[in-house]
Amino acid sequence: MPMPSVPLIFNPVAGRGRAVRQMASVHDELKRLGVPVTMESSTAPGHIEKRVRQLAEAGHRAVIVAGGDGSIHEAVNGLLACDSKTALGVIPLGTGNDFAKANAIPEHANDAAELLADRLSGETPTRTVDVGRLNGRYFANGAGIGFDAKVSAIAASIRLPIGDLVYLLAVMRGLISGVATPHMKITFDDQCIEGRFTLANFSNGQWVGGMFPIAPMARINDGLLDLVYAEALSRRRILRLVPTLLKGEHMREAEVHHVPITSCHVHASSAVPAHLDGENLPPQTDFEIDLLPGALNLI
Repeated sequence: MPMPSVPLIFNPVAGRGRAVRQMASVHDELKRLGVPVTMESSTAPGHIEKRVRQLAEAGHRAVIVAGGDGSIHEAVNGLLACDSKTALGVIPLGTGNDFAKANAIPEHANDAAELLADRLSGETPTRTVDVGRLNGRYFANGAGIGFDAKVSAIAASIRLPIGDLVYLLAVMRGLISGVATPHMKITFDDQCIEGRFTLANFSNGQWVGGMFPIAPMARINDGLLDLVYAEALSRRRILRLVPTLLKGEHMREAEVHHVPITSCHVHASSAVPAHLDGENLPPQTDFEIDLLPGALNLI
């Protein structure tokens, strides 16, 4: 019995145009491997989320999304908005591809297509991975409050085709424009941490910005979020910490802390920026974070 056609939605602007240049090759590779796909392009922010939800509600067994972490973010919110067991397939075509790294999905698009074809044709059982939630919105890889959210917003505004280096450039620009260290109250389990902080990151996967292993201990299916927070840091101190962050050795530093959690509340004395999977939110003062273990079916 022939395999039914699988919807494949791609984001043409992912990877600063990388996605649209590679989709013909991805389509041909899946076809060669015996996976028929119905390919469509997203047309605007929010389109993937809406379309994935429609496909899940229509009963599709699987949906493939080709794009970056923002595309995966939309897809996960579309899937979790409805009571569906539709599985998600990922072809990483973004700039950072942090979610793909966390799930050992090959970074080369055609290799990822080959893995998907092998799993779909062999009817390999789907994997379940955890999903986080912040103020009612889901995130697949991670959420950040403070300086890393500022860096995410700067990176989104840079159009240079320099790959992961866009995030390093964004860090430098963020330092030049200044580092806010608002007073925050972070409450989890029976603990409360209070003080001035540069950032609070809630990691489901290990990576952020493609090149920064901010939570090297994180595992995307362990039923935990990894809260990594940094005390108030000067621009000079952050600059000195960047090399250790790139090597995943920043947890040794006295100002950087880690706590495994399942839920958390953050209150900031003034509105601070936040991001979910690199998608930026308006500045806010209150954040409710929790984890949904095994909520996403992944091909």
